Amino acid sequence: MKITAELVEHVSQLSRLRLPQEEKERMTGELEGILAYMEVLNTLDTREVEPLSHIFPIKNVWREDEVIPSQTRQELLKNAPTGNGETFLVPKAVE
Repeated sequence: MKITAELVEHVSQLSRLRLPQEEKERMTGELEGILAYMEVLNTLDTREVEPLSHIFPIKNVWREDEVIPSQTRQELLKNAPTGNGETFLVPKAVE
């Protein structure tokens, strides 16, 4: 694919970028270089390569879930301003 000044202008308008003329000329060359490199990559045989979502191995850094004893309901509700022994009581907020 040939990168033209018109294509660079179109892409800059789509991305809402105002590029000066010298920047557009430079971008034309850079985009052509990127596409040329992509063509080199397209020639590689990747049939035996497993797809990756990240280049580094990702592992779960969290600890394992562990069931531990908790406080009783009465202990949790003892400092509530208003309660009924089972739940917190709060003023009605929605009619």
